[in-house]
Amino acid sequence: MSKVVIVGGVAGGMSAATRLRRLDEKAEIIIFEKGPYVSFANCGLPYYVSGEISDRSKLLVQTPEALYDRFRLDVRPEHEVLSINAEEKTVTVRSNGEESTESYDKLILSPGARPFVPPIEGLNETENVYTLRNVPDLDKIMKRIDGTNPKKAVVIGAGFIGIEMAENLKHKGIDVVVVEKAPQVLPPLDEEMAVFVENEMEENGIKVITSQSAVAFKDKGQRVILEDGSELETDMTVMSVGVQPENTLAESAGIELGFRGGILVDENYETNVSDIYAVGDAIVVKNQITGADALISLASPANRQGRQVADIIAGMKRKNKGSIGTAIVRAFGLTAASAGLSERMVKMAGLDVASVHTLSKDHAGYYPGATDITLKLVFNPNDGTIYGAQGVGVKGVDKRIDILSTAIKAGLTVYDLPELEFTYAPPFGSAKDPVNMIGYAALNIIEGMSESVQWHELNSELENGAVLLDVRNESELEASGRFPNSVNIPLNDLRDRMDELDKDQTYVISCRSGQRSYIGERLLKQSGYKVKNLDGAFALYQTVKPEEIDYV
Repeated sequence: MSKVVIVGGVAGGMSAATRLRRLDEKAEIIIFEKGPYVSFANCGLPYYVSGEISDRSKLLVQTPEALYDRFRLDVRPEHEVLSINAEEKTVTVRSNGEESTESYDKLILSPGARPFVPPIEGLNETENVYTLRNVPDLDKIMKRIDGTNPKKAVVIGAGFIGIEMAENLKHKGIDVVVVEKAPQVLPPLDEEMAVFVENEMEENGIKVITSQSAVAFKDKGQRVILEDGSELETDMTVMSVGVQPENTLAESAGIELGFRGGILVDENYETNVSDIYAVGDAIVVKNQITGADALISLASPANRQGRQVADIIAGMKRKNKGSIGTAIVRAFGLTAASAGLSERMVKMAGLDVASVHTLSKDHAGYYPGATDITLKLVFNPNDGTIYGAQGVGVKGVDKRIDILSTAIKAGLTVYDLPELEFTYAPPFGSAKDPVNMIGYAALNIIEGMSESVQWHELNSELENGAVLLDVRNESELEASGRFPNSVNIPLNDLRDRMDELDKDQTYVISCRSGQRSYIGERLLKQSGYKVKNLDGAFALYQTVKPEEIDYV
């Protein structure tokens, strides 16, 4: 009978434990968890703050008693593993102030990640600064809210957790300011996609400050000083600037660390120390697209890794294939999601890249309740390799990004996207799904049917002598605004009015979404005109650069 000791529960550790039991009824399985809860829904924690999840017990997925009854697992919460003796294959554990030793045949480390808290002046003197990573963290935040009824809060960091915390604090009736060091919210997204989220937050009463960081706390945390010298008054602050691998135990045991302090594992999740494995947020994974080392702190990969390491220990053949980092967040009435690499990341990796944006409806436009979805596809313009995808919209974003994430994981290319078949009825989708449509749009670029100009390239094109041709109707211009110094010929009039254009002149053509402008581009090109299509068209450009639009 083998003896497996697991350090850390939650996603990775508990997935490993329960899977191993299903594979080996006779194995002795012990789980040491430093905190009081071995299995909880950490992704649900922000929603308890607002009361959207009203029952705290719903966050506690399993108890040690229930795990013993069903799986005969020896779960020991509030047991901190202090050290590992790899030669003797033992761990030293502390609980209730006493230390003990436990032997193992196989050891699985699932320590997770801890919030990164930068060294900010005055932080040690604060009484109202919090992080949110586990249930005890949540309890401290709720004690503050319920005990002092705060009126103002600052959230430092506008990643996924920061966005969720800001929304739920606002729903609690607290005035919220979000501070983000990057020039945009949600740094994993590209700038023009993140703008949708920032606009949604501001429309719901949250003040967003970008390109700034907190440099000091004053008055025991009642004032936050930003790097430009400005001050924010706050009754409580939530630090959400990212996480870092919990690697102290591994490092002290001589386990090799890698990228940003993550635990290095091979394709079998085994460390450089024999019979010691690691999974979850603490390990270095391979980005499945580039092969580069990465840290991806998400629940889905951690659960998968836990299951796979159990398979490996049980003698089954499994490989750690890496991850692409698919993620999603809600910001009030908007959903934002991404899979794979952003355009910025692809450029940093030195790869050939093109991108395309489409604006579609989440289901048939003629059926009531249809809403916009803006998708972005990042791909290789030479062979159609899909690097990444991003989406924002009210609903239906999760479905499309999940599809595109699956396509990336499966090695499909741009050429495959139009071939994908989806269920269709008017309440659920369109005969040509947004995923099909963005595949067609990308194919048009690869095959030379369309030459696109990105939103950030438009001014340069105009400065170099191009003229912007807007093919929207006059009523649209009056209702939504117009590009300054543009020529307007509605698409349906374009064939009859082409002689108003100059064949020696380059035109950048636009409509609202890019569909009509593509039709205009094809028409004009076949008539001998020099034309490029404004990718994302007016809808995207107006969102990113509203100050450059003329409103009547």
